[in-house]
Amino acid sequence: MRAALAERAIRWIAGLLARTWRLDVQGQEHLDAARDAGVPVVYAVWHGLALAPLWHRRGRGITLLVSGHRDGRRLAQAARRWGYRIATGSSTRGGTTGLRRAVRALRDGGDAAFTPDGPRGPARQVKTGAVAAAQLGRALIVPVAASAAPAWRTRSWDAFLLPRPFARVRIVYGPPFAVPAGREERLRGRERLENELGRVEAEALCAS
Repeated sequence: MRAALAERAIRWIAGLLARTWRLDVQGQEHLDAARDAGVPVVYAVWHGLALAPLWHRRGRGITLLVSGHRDGRRLAQAARRWGYRIATGSSTRGGTTGLRRAVRALRDGGDAAFTPDGPRGPARQVKTGAVAAAQLGRALIVPVAASAAPAWRTRSWDAFLLPRPFARVRIVYGPPFAVPAGREERLRGRERLENELGRVEAEALCAS
C-alpha cells in the first residue's frame, strides 16, 4: 500500500512540475524528416535524463522499454499515464521479451524508446538493446539529451535529473542514423550511439 501511494505521488508530482517547465527544443527537424520518410524511430536517452524527453514525446503511443526493477516500475507508471506503451524487460532481467515487444512495435510502424544505460548502470555506457531494436525493427536511432536549470539531482547511480518548477528545460534531438544488418554493424552502432549521446548531452548542457 505504501509503495502504491508513493508511485501515485511521483506520477502526480512529475506531471504537475512538467506543466510549469519552459521548453527549448532543438533538432525537431530530425524527427520531422524521419516522419516524412515513414521510417520508425528508436529514441535513446540516458536513464538519468529521461524525464523531460518522456514528457515532451507524450501522447504518441511510443513503446518504452523499462526494467522490472523498482526504478523501472516507477518510470513505467509515469510513462503509462503520459500515453506510452510499456514493454517490460532489461539487459539483465527479461530483456529478450521486452526487446521482442519493442521490435514488434517498430515493425508495425510505431516508435520505441530506450534508456541504453539502464536499468542500473553503469551510467553512460550503452548496452545493446536500443541498437539491436533499431537493426531488427528497420528503424532509425535518434539520440536524445536534456538539461535543466534549476533542477534537482538524485543520489542514485544515474543522478536522475528532475527539473524544478518553472525551470528552463532544453531537449536536444540528434541526427538519426540507421544500423545495417550484421554483428559488426551492431557493435559499430553501439559505439556510435554512445558517442552521439555524449555529443547531444554536451549540446544540451550549453544552455544550463
